[in-house]
Amino acid sequence: MKGVKTCIIVDDEPAAHYVLINYIKQNSRLNLVFQAYNAIEAMDYIRENKIDLMFLDINMPEISGIELLKIIPSPPKTILTTAYSEFALESYDYGVIDYLLKPIYFPRFLKSIERFFLMDSSPIVEESSEPNSITVKIDGEFKDIALHKLMYIQSFGNYVKIYKNKKICLASISTTEFEKLLPEKGFMRIHKSYIVALDKIKNVDKDFVQIEEEKLPIGITYKRQLFDRLKMN
Repeated sequence: MKGVKTCIIVDDEPAAHYVLINYIKQNSRLNLVFQAYNAIEAMDYIRENKIDLMFLDINMPEISGIELLKIIPSPPKTILTTAYSEFALESYDYGVIDYLLKPIYFPRFLKSIERFFLMDSSPIVEESSEPNSITVKIDGEFKDIALHKLMYIQSFGNYVKIYKNKKICLASISTTEFEKLLPEKGFMRIHKSYIVALDKIKNVDKDFVQIEEEKLPIGITYKRQLFDRLKMN
């Protein structure tokens, strides 16, 4: 069926499989293709098959779910399932979609699935159309950022600081990944650590751009393109 995504369950507890199987069967967009009861079984299957979504338990013997994500070079999109909440923050460093606490309730499961399909879907829009917002992970939850409020972003390790309308928030995403989410028309990287909204620039000289009261450095490799784009605008 068109639009159906393959998924697997990785959990050492049969009871957890039973719950997830029941939930998956009630969602026509998901097709359960494999069940693994430890990380080794999961790795063997993922190595030979393309998987869209993995339901992964964290606390498993020998190799935990977090360790599995570290080992697999390109893991499938993952929803973590566990009875322990203390691993939530660490798990988001590995690009997981969501974190479901056991016992998993059906409405919460459905919310995770909707999040997965929202992230996985390819935009069916005309090339000329531009998004009004982007979705990023802030404080462990996916939140929408209105593009017209975005002033600039700054690299901060494995995170970025988002500056919008006098407010600052920290998002769990790299600068390169964040840049890919932005429409090219209105935004540009001006430095290895900064991406700016072009319409928020108040002043510019040979080394800095000014947004509000902040002066942001222009990297030497970005100068020519920045000045060309500002002339066009």
